Amino acid sequence: MMNLALIEFNQTLLYKFIRFGVVGFSGLAIDFGITYVCKEKLKIHKYVSSSLGFTVATASNYTLNRNWTFEDHAAASITQFSKFFMIALVGLFLSNILIYLLHDKLKWNFYVAKACAIVVISLWNFFANYLYTFSS
Repeated sequence: MMNLALIEFNQTLLYKFIRFGVVGFSGLAIDFGITYVCKEKLKIHKYVSSSLGFTVATASNYTLNRNWTFEDHAAASITQFSKFFMIALVGLFLSNILIYLLHDKLKWNFYVAKACAIVVISLWNFFANYLYTFSS
């Protein structure tokens, strides 16, 4: 009986992680698109551009993850969004540190550094939101 519950838990967790990944790719497109336009076309500083892309993607990801990934159908609350956004801010801080290290110090391409940071921070975001924001 315990093994069946564990298997079901693992399948549920995997299912949510896959959905989280799909939402993440949509956020990635939003993030990179806004970052590119701001940095390359509008000539806004790279970290400001990256932060703008991140912020818009975070709002989109919150909505999609709340409704689809974690299937939270309770009334939306400012508290829940605040938790999601705080986790995302920690992720942004860590992401900018990684980008700085990879791009400025190791001289990697900016977008490769950003992509690497996104992969690492995605794990942080999923588990923090799974365990804290959407843990009903």
